[in-house]
Amino acid sequence: MNQKLNYLKKLQVWIPDPEEVWKSAELLKDYKQGDKVIQLRLEEGKELEYCLDPKTKELPPLRNPDILVGENDLTALSYLHEPAVLHNLKVRFIDSKLIYTYCGNKQLVINMFLCFRDERNQSIIVSGESGAGKTVSAKYAMRYFATVSGSASEANVEEKVLASNPIMESIGNAKTTRNDNSSRFGKYIEIGFDKRYRIIGANMRTYLLEKSRVVFQAEEERNYHIFYQLCASAALPEFKTLRLGNANYFHYTKQGGSPVIDGIDDAKEMVHTRQACSLLGINDSHQMGIFRILAGILHLGNVGFTSRDADSCTIPHKHEPLTIFCDLMGVEYQEMSHWLCHRKLATASETYIKPISKLQAINARDALAKHIYAKLFNWIVDHVNKALHSTVKQHSFIGVLDIYGFETFEINSFEQFCINYANEKLQQQFNMHVFKLEQEEYMKEQIPWTLIDFYDNQPCINLIEAKLGILDLLDEECKMPKGSDDSWAQKLYNTHLKKCALFEKPRMSNKAFIIQHFADKVEYQCEGFLEKNKDTVYEEQIKVLKSSKFKMLSELFQDEEKALSPTSATPSGRTLLSRTAVKPAKARPGQASKEHKKTVGHQFRNSLHLLMETLNATTPHYVRCIKPNDFKFPFTFDEKRAVQQLRACGVLETIRISAAGFPSRWTYQEFFSRYRVLMKQKDVLSDRKQTCKNLLEKLILDKDKYQFGKTKIFFRAGQVAYLEKIRADKLRVACIRIQKTIRGWLMRKKYLRMRKAAITIQRYVRGYQARCYAKFLRRTRAAILIQKFQRMYVVRKRYHLMRAATIVLQSLLRGYIARNKYQRMLREHKAIIIQKHVRGWLARVRYRRSLKAIVYLQCCYRRMMAKRELKKLKIEARSVERYKKLNIGMENKIMQLQRKVDEQNKDYKSLLEKLTNLETTYNTENEKLRSDVERLRMSEEEAKNATNRVNMLQEEITKLRKELHQTQSEKKTIEEWADKYKQETEQLVSELKEQNTSLKKEKEELNRRIHDQAKEMTETMEKKLVEETKQLELDLNDERLRYQNLLNEFSRLEERYEDLKDEVNLMVSIPKPGHKRTDSTHSSNESEYTFSSEITETEDLPLRMEDPSEKKAPLDMSLFLKLQKRVTELEQEKQSLQDELDRKEEQALRTKTREEERPPMRGAELEYESLKRQELESENKKLKNELNELQKALLEKSSPEVTAPGAPAYRVLLDQLTSVSEELDVRKEEVLILRSQLVSQKEAIQPKNTMTDSTILLEDVQKMKDKGEIAQAYIGLKETNRYDYHMLNEDGELWLVYEGLKQTNRLLESQLQSQKKSHDNELEALRGEMQSLKEENNRQQQLLAQNLQLPPEARIEASLQHEITRLTNENLFYEELYADDPMKYQSYRISLYKRMIDLMEQLEKQDKTVRKLKKQLKVFAKKIGELEVGQMENISPGQIIDEPIRPVNIPRKEKDFQGMLEYKKDDEPKLVKNLILDLKPRGVAVNLIPGLPAYILFMCVRHADYLNDDQKVRSLLTSTINGIKKVLKKRGDDFETVSFWLSNTCRFLHCLKQYSGEEGFMKHNTPRQNEHCLTNFDLAEYRQVLSDLAIQIYQQLVRVLENILQPMIVSGMLEHETIQGVSGVKPPGLRKRTSSIADEGTYTLDSIIRQLNTFHSVMCQHGMDPELIKQVVKQTFYITGAVTLNNLLLRKDMCSWSKGMQIRYNVSQLEEWLRDKNLMNSGAKETLEPLIQAAQLLQVKKKTDEDAEAICSMCNALTTAQIVKVLNLYTPVNEFEERVSISFIRTIQMRLRDRKDSPQLLMDAKHIFPVTFPFNPSSLALETIQIPASLGLAFISRV
Repeated sequence: MNQKLNYLKKLQVWIPDPEEVWKSAELLKDYKQGDKVIQLRLEEGKELEYCLDPKTKELPPLRNPDILVGENDLTALSYLHEPAVLHNLKVRFIDSKLIYTYCGNKQLVINMFLCFRDERNQSIIVSGESGAGKTVSAKYAMRYFATVSGSASEANVEEKVLASNPIMESIGNAKTTRNDNSSRFGKYIEIGFDKRYRIIGANMRTYLLEKSRVVFQAEEERNYHIFYQLCASAALPEFKTLRLGNANYFHYTKQGGSPVIDGIDDAKEMVHTRQACSLLGINDSHQMGIFRILAGILHLGNVGFTSRDADSCTIPHKHEPLTIFCDLMGVEYQEMSHWLCHRKLATASETYIKPISKLQAINARDALAKHIYAKLFNWIVDHVNKALHSTVKQHSFIGVLDIYGFETFEINSFEQFCINYANEKLQQQFNMHVFKLEQEEYMKEQIPWTLIDFYDNQPCINLIEAKLGILDLLDEECKMPKGSDDSWAQKLYNTHLKKCALFEKPRMSNKAFIIQHFADKVEYQCEGFLEKNKDTVYEEQIKVLKSSKFKMLSELFQDEEKALSPTSATPSGRTLLSRTAVKPAKARPGQASKEHKKTVGHQFRNSLHLLMETLNATTPHYVRCIKPNDFKFPFTFDEKRAVQQLRACGVLETIRISAAGFPSRWTYQEFFSRYRVLMKQKDVLSDRKQTCKNLLEKLILDKDKYQFGKTKIFFRAGQVAYLEKIRADKLRVACIRIQKTIRGWLMRKKYLRMRKAAITIQRYVRGYQARCYAKFLRRTRAAILIQKFQRMYVVRKRYHLMRAATIVLQSLLRGYIARNKYQRMLREHKAIIIQKHVRGWLARVRYRRSLKAIVYLQCCYRRMMAKRELKKLKIEARSVERYKKLNIGMENKIMQLQRKVDEQNKDYKSLLEKLTNLETTYNTENEKLRSDVERLRMSEEEAKNATNRVNMLQEEITKLRKELHQTQSEKKTIEEWADKYKQETEQLVSELKEQNTSLKKEKEELNRRIHDQAKEMTETMEKKLVEETKQLELDLNDERLRYQNLLNEFSRLEERYEDLKDEVNLMVSIPKPGHKRTDSTHSSNESEYTFSSEITETEDLPLRMEDPSEKKAPLDMSLFLKLQKRVTELEQEKQSLQDELDRKEEQALRTKTREEERPPMRGAELEYESLKRQELESENKKLKNELNELQKALLEKSSPEVTAPGAPAYRVLLDQLTSVSEELDVRKEEVLILRSQLVSQKEAIQPKNTMTDSTILLEDVQKMKDKGEIAQAYIGLKETNRYDYHMLNEDGELWLVYEGLKQTNRLLESQLQSQKKSHDNELEALRGEMQSLKEENNRQQQLLAQNLQLPPEARIEASLQHEITRLTNENLFYEELYADDPMKYQSYRISLYKRMIDLMEQLEKQDKTVRKLKKQLKVFAKKIGELEVGQMENISPGQIIDEPIRPVNIPRKEKDFQGMLEYKKDDEPKLVKNLILDLKPRGVAVNLIPGLPAYILFMCVRHADYLNDDQKVRSLLTSTINGIKKVLKKRGDDFETVSFWLSNTCRFLHCLKQYSGEEGFMKHNTPRQNEHCLTNFDLAEYRQVLSDLAIQIYQQLVRVLENILQPMIVSGMLEHETIQGVSGVKPPGLRKRTSSIADEGTYTLDSIIRQLNTFHSVMCQHGMDPELIKQVVKQTFYITGAVTLNNLLLRKDMCSWSKGMQIRYNVSQLEEWLRDKNLMNSGAKETLEPLIQAAQLLQVKKKTDEDAEAICSMCNALTTAQIVKVLNLYTPVNEFEERVSISFIRTIQMRLRDRKDSPQLLMDAKHIFPVTFPFNPSSLALETIQIPASLGLAFISRV
């Protein structure tokens, strides 16, 4: 379609303007073919006629749509021309305050990982005028690389790279008329990266330092910054020797007349410079040397000369500036003063010294100063490069070129010529690159293209550098003996004036020439060209400096004669670009240095060629800096200057090249998504490419205006605007239809709402009227009811008064009668009681007398019968003894007789019972008769008393009649008084009621206020508690994070220490020539780091290093010593942090327990608890006493038979001992609980005394002897603190309570430790005693079994023999036990002798008893045989003979496994190798139980603990830890390996806790597991070491996760379109179409989720703790969110509404993954909150103040800087959206100004949350674990 047809009414165009360059105007009518004038209206409303050029008839440029105005990429503009570019820059700079704008591949913010996807090195070329911001832009680029990539080592290379900027700015930057910080040299910094794109080092090359500025500055300019920084710091003590002063004192710093820059403090800048030098390894001595040389240069500039004549001059005697210069430089005054005024000339025959004139001396002085400064500059650059140099192999690099821009001044000299020459070369390279990109794009898409004509500046470059060019003629003139600037100018005129169109001669001058550069014409003055090109200095002055006593100065000149070629690099990799040629006194034939023949121009040309080769070998990116105005005003835009620079820097040329072809490019999917609205449903095909072709053929008839490529559609300039217009028209029609429909719907809704409102009003009015009528009826009825009840009340009141008076009279009379009756009955009852007791006493006396007589008779009778029975028994006993002698079998008869005796006794007892029953019946009958007699007597007395009472009652009745008359009279008076009193009382009651109601109201109001105040106080205190709790948790996490960071740093230093130690070992044992070291020798020499030998290794290492090889690496030795010192400091700091961490955890625990409420106990409950406590304590003491007595009885008082192990009495006592011990423990726990409750209750009753008096609290704590008791008391104390928190806070005693708690905590900790030690000692003693008792019991059981098999005669001897053997063994045991204490052994021997004597006496007594019993047995046998001889025949022989005792068989149980593994000490390396070093995690995770290596290692530790072998335990644990470290060092990049050993390390740590024997870790153990606890060693310290190791492994796991996810995050979360068609709705620019993102292999969100699934499944297979998995997932999500948000903040093309939708969808998918894995409570979702809020910020409305308030409340997880950055970067994607206004952003800033958050823009993606390892006991029984043969652990055995 013809573009001229686009000029329609209302269209906006650009017209030229002399002031603003271009002005915007609007067409008033359509343009028709052939019109010579166009009717326009300017923006201010003025109408004019614009005449077209009659020759070209060129129409004015069209203006872009408003949606494209302010676009961040100029190539995205539909119309590409000068006014569009200028206006776009002005809008972004003035309105949006944005200083960066893209123009195709000229960009600043480069995604480093995208750049490296094509595996090519990159270059950033920063150029522009002086003062345009080149240095700052380069600085930002390096800062970006350092922030995004990080460092690959512990040396923080990125900080060093950034630290090089202040150093180079101080020595290479100066103030000019155009710039306060102008770079007066060029530099190219190569930042090296490893394979993971982390910074490993850097290298700097410098170009053409402006040395002339050292000795001369124009007006309003300054020398280099370093000189003014020195003068501003002259008052410092270390600078006193430099004898500096004010900058106006020195000639070299006062020429410009502007020594101070507004807003710059040179003293502070000096501090920054020195800090940067220290960071880059320039020590203090070298720094002072640099400052000494610089001060010498300043003093040299003040050296003055006096003329003696026209050809000679002198320096005054003892000239102070020269004296100071010589002192600082360490040279002789006489020599320096002589050679400053003389020079040495050499001829063919002789050499002589010639004086020089004053002007020549001044020039020589200035040349010397420039030469010294240049040497110092090169020396500093060399040292910076050494500091940035890396030994790691460089994989790729990004070069940043900060070079001078095109310069033109009133007077342009040699420096401006070289600068413009360099810019010509760079512009040529830029043009070729842009053309090449366009060509590659067309070829890639197979688009037919024609050669695009572009400006080629090769003729200008040939004019300068070709043969017989300007530089060649300049070098040739420098070689002439009498060459001069004038003769060189004539040669230029003769050679180029008429032959080259780019070379011109000024009209009014014969000493200047003009060159037509690509940017502008520049006139150069020839004066000084030759001198600057030769840059000579007298050799004699250099010799004086070389002979200096100042070592550093001599170093600057020591390589003067060994200068390298400028085309070769120095050892530091820097090209020498500004070497000064030293003029010798005499040139020796054949020995002239080639370096001296090369001029500055020749050197610069060579270095420029090298630079271009480097740039051509990389992918370049361009930053063109535009200076907005010449007055250094902020955000002031000068259109003329901007256009001039745009033309000069090649931006417009780039645009012209793009516009000449097809500047607008769309992918088919993007085009379809954007222009789908222009299609009908039938036009949409499955083939997107064909669909787009069909649509374009309908819309654009001219096929030359577009081309179809393989993946994109290419458009000519203006076609996208035409399509946008068609699209906007169709959308406008659709919007009108939508508005029409919606407005109708809204009006209908409004009508229905009004109708509904009218009906509602009517309903309420009618209801109100009905309610009023009903109220009237209710009031009428209420009045009638009130009257009725009032009348009823009066009548009822009168009746009640009369009734009450009657009742009173009746009650008085009846009461009087009842009282009299009661008195009578009471007297009768008392008399009966007296009679009863007297008669009972008489009866009892008679009974006792008779009973005593009866008992006496019974005793006499029974005594007589007993004597008779005794005689019979004696006779029977003698006869039985005789029968027993005769026949042993008569024992049965004795038993029968005994049975008969028992039967007779039973009969006797039955008779006796009958007798007692008869006696009781007799006594009862006797008592009945006596009671009847007594009752008759009492009835007689009652009759007498009744007659007396009748008389008394008659007398009382008369008295009562008299009193009745008196009361009636008194009643009348009382009634009268009562009526009066009643009236007064009623009145008083009414008044009191009124007062009562008012008081009630006041009371209710006060109660309400008190309740509200209490509620408010409660809420405030709860809020404070919550805030304090959160703060304590934050402090705890911060301390834990700091500790873990220090642990991470310690591990890095540890690795560095091992590497250094290996290097030292390599240096010490250097192999002989021809010998190659094998892996076996390497492994044998490898040093093993153990925790036990850490100190000795660090102490012995310096001794080992005293070797001749030490001279070869002095820097490594010093570094090693520093690291060694740092390790010790970190260990101390680690210990202090651990203590502080413990305190923080205790504070967190204290705050947590405050939140638990506890109801107060009543006083009765307290008394009950105290009584119960006393009872339990007394019972406890009683049980202890019984226990001690039992133990003493077992050890001392019992007989050998009773105390012998295995005897029944012994077993009974043992059972009783165990039961008593168990009961004692139960009682002890109850006492502890009661004590803790009493302490807490007592403090609850008296809170202030308890809280304020910390000494009482300490005394109570000191009385507690058990750690459980102390813990319970501590918990109760904390609960009580929480109880009375409000009262404490009101009294201001909270701090005192906190101090008391801290003291209590310390005391509790100390007592806990002491209690733990004593408990462990007692436990060890009891375990040993139990073991010995078990062994003794088994031994005694065996002896008992053997004794039972022996005959009865031999049993006694065998038992005695065994007892003697046992005592002998016991004696030997105690002899060994008390070998060190002879007193104890002697007392033991005495007790043993006493015991043996007692045993002998008991043995003799038993022998006597046996003999006596044998005699009695014979007697009984004889008697039985004589009495019952006949019965012997009935006795079988089997009953006579004793049956032999059958031996008892004790079956042996099958051996139970104890959950231990036994191995030999020599097999420990093999165990570590097979179980740790060579173990494959994948096989173990799939086939075996999780954590198997940890269980095996712990079972080995258990066996070593069982053997009480501390060396074996220490060796095994140390080898295990070192083995894990080796594995992680070797395979630390493998996620499975790191996850596997993290899981096993945690399981090993949990096993050490679970089986440690501590009560807190044994709660979930089974009884069998409690038996497996460690018995001999406390491995708490090794638990801490394992915890630290687990932290290190966790951090390494996080780093592995980060490395795997890093390439996926940006592509999957930001770049990939998960929801197709939402993005890509805006015309793309050149940046998007030349993106290096490949279609194949691009990561998506599914890739991230698959990787997360892989991580989760691996961790679950390895049996990792669920809580630890949650922490890993949380860290993973934090990294994902932080990296995504950081890239969002750095990429404007991602800040759009559609991208916000994509991000929110991606986050929802991640949340869904968390739900599927049951990880929503892991805290991972909260880490994505900043990213979620950023996505919401992209989608919310951003116009009104309400929107600003909503944004401020919504984005609480984002910082102010991040919110403002997102708003600034927000880019509309279609015309219906609007940009965020500056006023709205300022409103946001004002609302957020009080928010205290970090000013940092980017999130710390390297941040690692502090990890915790919650205790997770295992339910697996150790004795059930089987060791698979695949592990190769056949050398260990189960125990």
